[in-house]
Amino acid sequence: MIGYGGDYYPEQWSEEVWAEDVRLMLEAGVNLVSLGVFAWSRIQSDEGEWDFAWLDRILDLLGEAGIGVNLATATASIPQWAVRRYPDIVPVTADGVPLGPGSRQHYSPTSPDYRRLAARLVERIGTRYAAHPAVRMWHVNNEYACHVHADYSDHAAVAFRAWLERRYGDVDTLNRTWGTTFWSQRYGSFDEIQPPRRAPYSLNPGGLLDFRRFTSDSILELYMMERDILRAAGATQPITTNFMGAFEPLDYWRWAQEVDVIADDSYPDPADPASFRAAAFTRDLMRSLKPGTPWILMEQAANAVNWRQANAFKAPGQMAALSDQALARGAGSIMFFQWRQSVRGSEKFHSAMLPHAGTATRTWSEVVEYGSSLRERDVDLPPAARVAIVVDWENWWALDQPDHPATIDYLAEIQAWYSALHAGHVFADIVRADHDLAGYDLVIAPALYLLTEAGAASLRSFVARGGTLVTTAFTDVVDEQDAFRPGGFAVQLREVFGGYPVDFEGLPADGDAASATRGIREEFVVTTGSEVTDPAVTSVLGGRAVLVRNPYGDGLSLHVTTLTDQAGAACVLDVALASAGVSAPIDGLPNAVEAVPTTDGVVLINQQPDAVTVQLPGRTTTLGGFAVERVSLGAADR
Repeated sequence: MIGYGGDYYPEQWSEEVWAEDVRLMLEAGVNLVSLGVFAWSRIQSDEGEWDFAWLDRILDLLGEAGIGVNLATATASIPQWAVRRYPDIVPVTADGVPLGPGSRQHYSPTSPDYRRLAARLVERIGTRYAAHPAVRMWHVNNEYACHVHADYSDHAAVAFRAWLERRYGDVDTLNRTWGTTFWSQRYGSFDEIQPPRRAPYSLNPGGLLDFRRFTSDSILELYMMERDILRAAGATQPITTNFMGAFEPLDYWRWAQEVDVIADDSYPDPADPASFRAAAFTRDLMRSLKPGTPWILMEQAANAVNWRQANAFKAPGQMAALSDQALARGAGSIMFFQWRQSVRGSEKFHSAMLPHAGTATRTWSEVVEYGSSLRERDVDLPPAARVAIVVDWENWWALDQPDHPATIDYLAEIQAWYSALHAGHVFADIVRADHDLAGYDLVIAPALYLLTEAGAASLRSFVARGGTLVTTAFTDVVDEQDAFRPGGFAVQLREVFGGYPVDFEGLPADGDAASATRGIREEFVVTTGSEVTDPAVTSVLGGRAVLVRNPYGDGLSLHVTTLTDQAGAACVLDVALASAGVSAPIDGLPNAVEAVPTTDGVVLINQQPDAVTVQLPGRTTTLGGFAVERVSLGAADR
């Protein structure tokens, strides 16, 4: 059964509304709601003062109607009394500014008082509701680090020092690793180390990288603390928290190992005609974080959001098309923020399944229609792809620093290659370089600046066994601590590349005129056995950028000596896909029609506002379950 529903905030409404909510939920096909996400102050009006009676009643009401609950631990927003009693519980910016109450997420992740109060709340909730029949799963906190990407408080300083001491053992090792002889930064003890607060000029790159690691780890500790408390209280249901797509501050590869099921919040911009490609990337990332396990689209908008400078409506059918996209790419539940639109607060203009204007609205009609369509559908995970794209959070953090030859947007580089694949209707997994790559024919690793020894060994083995590897400029440049290896650049992949860069040139923001180059271009030495290949490709790349082709073992390396946009990526992929023997499942599909493989066919989703007819000679699709010659798809149709 596919889960369907959204965030529900009964504490915002009088109890007379609750019965109507349940009736309308059943009409819409809702079978799962998230409950209690921001209910801490409603549950605990002061330290030691608890009120669970209202939560008991709504859980019973939902359970009696057969609606399951994803019960939150309510720790995402601390109550006012906690700030009043413990003023240093709040986070602090790099400039030393405390972030006070009146909004949300105003807690320091390393504050002992926050951890103590949150632990007590979770213990009470877990003990009371672990065996409640309506509780189907648990929702820990909410969108960790969404607004406070990092905390620079004194609590963070203490925790950061402890984290560094565990990592390095002694301060001399840290000094060598960070290279603190530069600019007289050497530390005499761990007690001298501060978070990377505002400074006169550039901060130590090794210290910045470790602080990003520490921040992700310290927030993950919070999740694990709450999860373990729930388990100790007797909870046997799946436990998760909601991710936010490719979110830079948190290393979701590490987080994925700790959650029972991946959940994601996704808000592509309806005003951007290409936003469905970025949405597809996040769906494939979520599917790839925990292969073989259906993930949850925990939040999306039923129509417009409220937080962009201009908030566009979703076109008729667009909500369904994007929901279908998630299902085709491995989701097992489709949910929304939120069920009933709020009448007060910062999100009162954010759309909901049940709008202010009620049931006589297009939004409500589409919500009900889509819920009805799910009753006859089952979760269907797509098969593993033959193509993979490498995404590495620590590399992202290392790239996102000053003092490089040019500013590099790692996510934009990843999405340029993903979008080129997606527009060509080639299905792809997302992997780390050190994953087992044996099942793939083509691996693409853009801007893999920080490359670990394990990652390099995995890539070498992949090519030697017969795989095709595509890399770009600024790959294999530094080690895990953002330091150069002895011997220059591309030390680990030099034999695979058939050459090596000797220097990097930063390009203007628009790259070279009439070329697809951007960001960084390499001065590259081609060695014996490799060749600059395909004049058509090098002409698209333009300038001095080239595509270097090199056989290695039984496989092939294709190294692009620049960073490139989607057009340049598409040109290189023509060569790479042919080498790897990979093609689209159906030829000649319109650019905005998605094709996602299934175990017995192909799902087609029209993500454009115009109807199309697709020729499918000899193909079988999941639309009808039998061979057809052509399929007509309406606007935003499946």
